[in-house]
Amino acid sequence: MEREVARGRMQPSEYHKRKADMMESLAFGVDDGKTKTSGVIEALCRYYQNEIKDIKHVWLSTGVDHFHSSLGDRGWGCGYRNFQMLLSSLLKNDMYNDCLKDITLIPCIPKIQSMIEDAWKEGFDPQGASHFSNRLHGTKAWIGACEIYSLLTSLRLKCQIIDFHKPTGPLGTHPRLFEWVLSYYSSNREGGTKVVCTPKPPIYIQHQGHSRTIVGIEERKNRTLCLLIFDPGCPSQEVQKLLKQSSDDTSPKLFRKFVGSLKNKQYQIVAIDGVLSPDEKVVSIPAKFLYT
Repeated sequence: MEREVARGRMQPSEYHKRKADMMESLAFGVDDGKTKTSGVIEALCRYYQNEIKDIKHVWLSTGVDHFHSSLGDRGWGCGYRNFQMLLSSLLKNDMYNDCLKDITLIPCIPKIQSMIEDAWKEGFDPQGASHFSNRLHGTKAWIGACEIYSLLTSLRLKCQIIDFHKPTGPLGTHPRLFEWVLSYYSSNREGGTKVVCTPKPPIYIQHQGHSRTIVGIEERKNRTLCLLIFDPGCPSQEVQKLLKQSSDDTSPKLFRKFVGSLKNKQYQIVAIDGVLSPDEKVVSIPAKFLYT
């Protein structure tokens, strides 16, 4: 923020207010909510109920809030923001009440860093912990799929890392990734229902240099698939356009990613599917990769 003031993009009064809010947030370990947009999934559901001409089915994770990077974490905070998105949905799902009984509000980034360090102390991902010299708190270190897996599993959330380590389609595309996501969301098919808000948690997706959150998938009448993705790099003013019923731009094109849009060499996803007993948590300490 100091840089923004120096460049004339922020008034000193605004800087001091934000600084005070940040210090208060840090003191309580809770995110200040200033980068959060709620109600997006509900808006998407309304859109699909009315505009489904070329769509056969659409599945959406319920209750996912969008979090975007702030001035303080721009360029390195995407992994933490995606964890906040995952957690926003999990906290609204009664299935995970017991696992998350000690978490009532979305934690701020320094708190998430401390939570990952606590997972390392329990024995999760010693190789990753060593890479960070066992310290994240107070740094601007990027985190990835292994850190998200370790944190979720330490909370007794049953999850797995799936590595799509090479393209499976023409022109460097990953159709197998899309098929896996479709299978994940549609495992309990809802008959002929076109729009399904499922209890399935959102999916963390990582590629070199960035991570995002999959919140749903479209299955179109021409059999093509389209992921619906929340990007922490997308500012809230863009996301909020979907919430304005009077806007001319209320379509979910901001979130749509077709097969041709995902062309990085490799992707990793972290998918949650249930809870672990205390004994199962101990068995899960070695990170589990599934290669496709």
